[in-house]
Amino acid sequence: MRQLSMQIGAERRLGTATFESIDPYTGEPWAVLPEATQADVEDAVAAARAAFDGEWGALTGTARGRLLHKLGEVIAESADDLAIAETRDNGKLLREMDGQVRGLPAWFDYYAGLADKIDGRVVDTGRGDFFGYVSREPVGVVASVLPWNSPLLLLTWKLAPALAAGCTMIAKPSEQAPVSILLLAELFEKAGFPPGVFNTVSGASRQVGEWLVSHPGVDHVSFTGSEATGAAVAKAAAGHLAPASLELGGKSANIVFPDADLAAAANGLVAGIFAAAGQTCMAGSRGLVHEDVYDEILERVAERAARIVMGDPRQPETEMGPICFPGQLRKIQKFVQEARDSGARIVTGGDDRDLGGLFFAPTIIADVTNDAAVCQEEIFGPVLSMLRFSGEEEAVALANDSRYGLAAGLWTRDIQRAFRMTKRLRVGTVWVNAYRTVNFTMPFGGVKASGFGRENGIEGLHEYLRDKAVWIETTGGTRDPFVLG
Repeated sequence: MRQLSMQIGAERRLGTATFESIDPYTGEPWAVLPEATQADVEDAVAAARAAFDGEWGALTGTARGRLLHKLGEVIAESADDLAIAETRDNGKLLREMDGQVRGLPAWFDYYAGLADKIDGRVVDTGRGDFFGYVSREPVGVVASVLPWNSPLLLLTWKLAPALAAGCTMIAKPSEQAPVSILLLAELFEKAGFPPGVFNTVSGASRQVGEWLVSHPGVDHVSFTGSEATGAAVAKAAAGHLAPASLELGGKSANIVFPDADLAAAANGLVAGIFAAAGQTCMAGSRGLVHEDVYDEILERVAERAARIVMGDPRQPETEMGPICFPGQLRKIQKFVQEARDSGARIVTGGDDRDLGGLFFAPTIIADVTNDAAVCQEEIFGPVLSMLRFSGEEEAVALANDSRYGLAAGLWTRDIQRAFRMTKRLRVGTVWVNAYRTVNFTMPFGGVKASGFGRENGIEGLHEYLRDKAVWIETTGGTRDPFVLG
């Protein structure tokens, strides 16, 4: 059993109560973590504020950039440990977690390069007696509430730009996958950061997150997770008038036209929903396929889904690991059973697999309409709903007929259609002849019930900056105090 501690200022705190992290493949506890109290949360916010008002806040952008580069280096040195921690926590493939962790330094390098390029602008005030300019300043103390599916990657999407902007942060990891976040906090001292720049509070109780996001000392809240929890987080932040960035769920459409490379499109549908066992917000959980190629695409995808190798996520031959925790597995089972009961056709999968963990087979559901629950609700599992369309208008209508708007995939060789479709799809990201690709330069986020705000790219940096308007009177004269202007 691995013993973890919270990082609060310069202190590694074990806490007075603990909870366990369960390996979803073995079903056994493997790490013990502290259960934060309200006092721990108070101390973490105070530590973050002290760093922001003190040593960290006094650093230049160039100095912050150097520390971000160094943090990337120490993460690379610890990549093996961090990757296995994520796999043991959430059951995702070790090769995927390893790839994600080894990619993190690029995010810190990118934002390190932006840290000393935060500038404002001089403004023509329209007044000869005033000089005006706009400066961009860090928002302050940030609370970050994280999901369990890719904890380090999704934290980095928040942390790297927040640090580049000059903010400090308190992170609350998911109780289902907290270990890697607490391990990351231990690397900050090694990288040379002042205490209090990055703090962690862990807990199995929902109260820990509630205490954090509702704390009046928090200036900005950044959340990734479900729609319902995101709404509650935004409400709690609004209680003390803190803005929130929300990256929420999705029910993304993966759209295939008959002129597409069908082999590539079928592979894209597989990647969109069965990678990570469908436990990703950007999952392409609705396959929208033109009627002329629907049967062929369905056959190709079903054949590949039936061959997906399930098992120990630490083994290199495994292609799909277990579901993260029992409650999530029950949710998937419920949606599939409801579809079956309503007359939908289960093309492949649709059942649990006795492979030593919480496994659910890659599942394809056909003969459903877009108003079915499996087409409207985020399942967060390896379940693909297949729908036909007859033309571009219908494809757009079906894709947009969702309360979510996170992403979409589009498979066509027609460049004119690609431009038309990407403009009309009401989502935050469109992949053309690809799916599930991200990097640090391109913004990511949704519209509608998929949230608001953007992560990654320069846009991600702007989430953690605020504009300040400055007016400087240049003549020394006086004016009528009762007239605006």
